Amino acid sequence: MTGLGEMLDEVVEDIDAVLLYTQDSGTFERFDNDDTETIVVGTENAVEADQFVSLPLEFNDLDGRIRYGLEGAMDAELIDEGDEILCLTTFMDSGDIDTIVRVRADEFTHTGLYDLFVNSRADPDVVRDVFEVAIELGKKGQKGKPVGALFVVGDAGKVMNKSRPLSYNPFEKSHVHVGDPIVNVMLKEFSRLDGAFVISDGGKIVSAYRYLEPAAEGVDIPKGLGARHMAAGAITRDTNATAIVLSESDGMVRAFKAGELILELDPEEY
Repeated sequence: MTGLGEMLDEVVEDIDAVLLYTQDSGTFERFDNDDTETIVVGTENAVEADQFVSLPLEFNDLDGRIRYGLEGAMDAELIDEGDEILCLTTFMDSGDIDTIVRVRADEFTHTGLYDLFVNSRADPDVVRDVFEVAIELGKKGQKGKPVGALFVVGDAGKVMNKSRPLSYNPFEKSHVHVGDPIVNVMLKEFSRLDGAFVISDGGKIVSAYRYLEPAAEGVDIPKGLGARHMAAGAITRDTNATAIVLSESDGMVRAFKAGELILELDPEEY
């Protein structure tokens, strides 16, 4: 045990801050009285921490969860690039802290993950709600069959100008918003037909069945991704929108911003 104890001492030695991924008040109180800077990361600030980074999704993927917390803490200037950070989180979904990861804040590749939610033109809650629709659709499909879908969120006026209708717009005279459970059911139903959904900054569903027409030249997407992903990259390059794509072929959910692929996740992990 001596060797193990020494190793653990080295892991926690000279750290500048702790990222604590918990919503348990008892766990937080154990760190709150410590001299080390403690930043809570979670989907909600249940422990009422003074320093908090909000997770938009329940990241079951450990790497994504830690990266988002780090990027959020850096963006909020709670930590600096050269800081040594101790991340305390859960790996086995038990709810108890069971994983310790030590990183230096400037030793990871900045993915733009935090920026995707917090600094997009659309409201962060709207981006999150659209992700949740895409994730659920990716899990269940349409009547048990895989389905693809494209949601373009934010800068709706410009997106509409760079697209054309493929069919009638069922949302033309409505004032429904993504996030409403009934509306989400409608989105899943309409997703089986071609075309993109266009959603405003505030979450209003502006249109369905839109054919996106921005030029694809200069858009670089990973090999193997098709026309739906190319359109997502192109429309986000030419507008301030964020595009969220559910792939029919591999079931992955991908997000594009400023013409680049920012996030890729497996719905089965959420």
